[in-house]
Amino acid sequence: MSSSASAIDHHHDHTTTTGIPNKKLLMWAFLASDCMFFGSLISTHLIYRLHPPPGNPSPRDVFDIPLTSFSTFILLMSSLMMALAVNAIQKGNLKSMRFSLLTTIFFGAIFLGCQVFEFTHFISEKHMTITNSILGTTFFTLTGTHGTHVAIGVLWLIMMYVRSFKPADTGTHRFWFFRNLLHVAAVVGLVLSSMFTVLAVVTTLETGGTVGSFASHNFALVAALVVTLVASVILARPRGPVQFSEVNAIDVESMGLYWHFVDIVWIVIFTAVYLLEYL
Repeated sequence: MSSSASAIDHHHDHTTTTGIPNKKLLMWAFLASDCMFFGSLISTHLIYRLHPPPGNPSPRDVFDIPLTSFSTFILLMSSLMMALAVNAIQKGNLKSMRFSLLTTIFFGAIFLGCQVFEFTHFISEKHMTITNSILGTTFFTLTGTHGTHVAIGVLWLIMMYVRSFKPADTGTHRFWFFRNLLHVAAVVGLVLSSMFTVLAVVTTLETGGTVGSFASHNFALVAALVVTLVASVILARPRGPVQFSEVNAIDVESMGLYWHFVDIVWIVIFTAVYLLEYL
């Protein structure tokens, strides 16, 4: 192996002849194919935008720019936190990496919550579905596919976060797998309950409700939020040395490449689908 390749490979991972770690090269190959996939979806939307069939609803009458701008800002901030997580694990700072991953997870959940609210609003209030107009078909297909990518990324982040608690000596911790499984379930439950709580709060405010009415109508949701939060905190308590360290930096970095790609794709979608209608 050449000295230049050794200098590039600082993640304790096998390298190819290019000097790029195998995991990173595989991720770049996947993202390249995904880029072409999103390119076809965005191109389809733009083509039909230029030649809308009769009866197609006007995007200006449907889109909610303030809400989408907020969710875009949240997703961009999640990309910053993902970069901080990569930087932290490369320095061996496990605590900082966990905090950054958790923040990225919740930012991603907020984005998904906004998208669910937006889809629901478009269908129930604007009467735009995936089947009754070309705009609905191209819009829901494109943004729904991106939302699926975000959801997969959030699940991947949760798995990586929980993985960082795996004990170094699994022989003395016989129930580590079951505990980690509970940890995954608790964090997933916390993310889902947080997302639906945000949706319920927004709906309550839109209908002129108060904090009291929100609590009375969503007691089970608030209880689930509290229970999953407490369980997540308890299961995240230190349990001695763990296997996860800077040796695993390449895993976090590969996940970061995927997350940054999802963010960049959304910037293109936000510009081509939303902002273009107001230029």
